[in-house]
Amino acid sequence: MAPNQHDFDYDLIVIGCGPAGQRAAIQAAKVRKKVAIIDRREVVGGVCVNTGTIPSKSFKEAVLFLSGFRQRSIYGAGYRVKADVKMSDLTFRCNWIIEAEIETIKHQLQRNHVDVLHGHASFLDPHTVEIKSAASGVRITKSASHFILAVGAHPFRPPNVKFNGTSIFDSDDILSMKELPRELTIVGGGVIGTEYGSMFAALGVSVTIVDQRKRLLGFADGEIIECLQYQLRSMGVQLRLGEEVESCAERSDGQVVTVLKSGKVVVSDSVLFSAGRESATNDLGMEHVGVTLGERGKILVNEHYQTSVPNLYAAGDVIGFPALAATAAWQGRLATCHVFDIKDQIMEIPLPFGIYAIPEISFIGRNEEELTAAGVPYESGIARYREIARGRIMGDENGMLKLLFHRESGELLGVHIIGEFAAELIHIGQAVMALHGGLAYLRDAVFNYPTLAECYKVAALDGYNKMRA
Repeated sequence: MAPNQHDFDYDLIVIGCGPAGQRAAIQAAKVRKKVAIIDRREVVGGVCVNTGTIPSKSFKEAVLFLSGFRQRSIYGAGYRVKADVKMSDLTFRCNWIIEAEIETIKHQLQRNHVDVLHGHASFLDPHTVEIKSAASGVRITKSASHFILAVGAHPFRPPNVKFNGTSIFDSDDILSMKELPRELTIVGGGVIGTEYGSMFAALGVSVTIVDQRKRLLGFADGEIIECLQYQLRSMGVQLRLGEEVESCAERSDGQVVTVLKSGKVVVSDSVLFSAGRESATNDLGMEHVGVTLGERGKILVNEHYQTSVPNLYAAGDVIGFPALAATAAWQGRLATCHVFDIKDQIMEIPLPFGIYAIPEISFIGRNEEELTAAGVPYESGIARYREIARGRIMGDENGMLKLLFHRESGELLGVHIIGEFAAELIHIGQAVMALHGGLAYLRDAVFNYPTLAECYKVAALDGYNKMRA
């Protein structure tokens, strides 16, 4: 029998200090609950701040600035801010931003009176965890009425790849490399592989991306990905699509040999293996609580983010797709709302996706392939950055915004963008879709000039004229 609720140390313990964990803990603290957050690192922020989202996006900004990539269409292909860019130049910016983010999160947790406990947590029973300090080895136990598991995920490491942290990396340690490689092989053409592949290519590294699928990012709109693949090839990236890796190992001269099942061999200075992630649940003591797990350790939850054990919830990357920092934060807050029966009117707002490659991609709603398969009568409207004054000013000649809308009602069904600031620009489309707006609004709205937002009006006029025709 569970103890009386007043006998628990906390009303809520959150395990994991990434976006899901932070939002879950702070939401509980806002309604005067006694809350603790546990993280195995000695710093807050989780994977998102320390090895994932923030470092990779900071790295991208450093790449774009130091390489002069944004200005090359204006000043020429040889333009550079710094002629000889070193890895230390790029990670300097990353480290500064990481430290600033850690301090911000610490302050948020402190001012909301959330206790932060550092150490590895594992369940003893559904209401009790043991926390082992990595620094001292001291073990303590803490209890709570409810738990939210926000432990995230870590890179999948198959046995046929000999990781060493010096020439063969995963996405968590790629930025620890000491020197920029001349050649880089990336195994996996998903979000992380595409992002890092484009960043290193912008620096002049010879990049090869290997993926067993026939195209990159199969969940995105086909026309957008055709544009992405064209631009990657223009940057010198070799795409080995439809290929599967048989083995990957460093040879005696320090070069890395990646053998493909087709018999092809790719030799490079370094390899980034980025073929999926698995949930970080293997040492949480799940066997002591009976939580149901799915493939690669994913925690299975219902629509309220509740696991098979009623007082245990899960949110963020640990539950799988879409595994984005933004959706994780949203899920963490909603989980807490359900735990404490916080009445909140939840609007049905479509979720945006952001892929921070060079060029950037963002989309919301359905793509052309999905609409065609569903038999929806749709039309498209397109605006190209080179036709927009702001696009010319910024030096992006290849960007594109595509609207998909219902041919009869004009309702906006999807927005797909490739180019500078795509992940910012997408939110105009999100607002219109959430409020059930359509082509008429975007056609008639007046946007500031010159801005990239004008793409919406140009694309709407393009679509409107197709409908009239």
